[in-house]
Amino acid sequence: MTIRPGAPVVVAVDGSASALEAVRIAAREAVTRGRPLRVVHAFIWPLYDVSLAPAPGAPLHAGLRHRADQLVAEAVTEAGKVAPELAVTSAVLDGAATPVLLAESRDAVLLVLGSRGLGGFGGLLIGSVAVQVSAHADCPVLVVKGEGRADGPVLVGVDGSDLSTEALKFAFEEASLRGTDLMAVHAWIIPAAPSDLLPVAYDVQALVADEERVLAEALAGWSERYPDVPVRHRVAYGAPARMLVEESATAQLTVVGARGRGALAGMLLGSVSHAVLHHSQSPVAIVRRRREDRKD
Repeated sequence: MTIRPGAPVVVAVDGSASALEAVRIAAREAVTRGRPLRVVHAFIWPLYDVSLAPAPGAPLHAGLRHRADQLVAEAVTEAGKVAPELAVTSAVLDGAATPVLLAESRDAVLLVLGSRGLGGFGGLLIGSVAVQVSAHADCPVLVVKGEGRADGPVLVGVDGSDLSTEALKFAFEEASLRGTDLMAVHAWIIPAAPSDLLPVAYDVQALVADEERVLAEALAGWSERYPDVPVRHRVAYGAPARMLVEESATAQLTVVGARGRGALAGMLLGSVSHAVLHHSQSPVAIVRRRREDRKD
């Protein structure tokens, strides 16, 4: 599917520090892509039939609706500090965060979220909204977490699946826009074996050759499309999620497909993408096909 030329980078705000950091990242993403920025806030209170007006005796500028308008205005101001010439629009949209953001994703080139909002529980690594939106959005979702780095490669997990190809496309585009190199990681395990030990009964050299072929075939042709992007790669035996999390320590962005070859139908995200989203040490982009291009 071709994304319309005016499609924006969309960022969600809720008044949290995590959301403001997402605004700063989203502004930079919009500038590098030559796209406008759209700041949105999901205003849930009308669903609960509560009064949105100021309480009796309170200032006229008080009230829930005014507060929502105010935090969006603060986010627009923050985006302007990062990119003064950037075209920015904003909206306060009635509804719960997840359905509002999924609707926004249908006409966005990228959706940017903070990893934790105001409603997060202390023990959660990633907020529930970020997980749900990453699993179902119609555009790539960038979850801002970990160390924000200006250096380091764009890291991408490759497993040979069709969605892994989509992740590679996104990763090459990001690496080209950021003027950095790409690190492609393909990790593999034998399901019946411990993830860190190779059973002696297997032909190790044949297995390694097969897995190196998977990565080589996945990367074929991309360097011709993106000659400005230096490519490094790593093929190793071990748990894919663990390897990606380790590599993310020196990456400026980690990219994974929403679900890979081993995903179970009932899972919101594949096990690898879910683990990387929770434990990555860099911002994470979750890539999923748009609704028109997928079967589910």
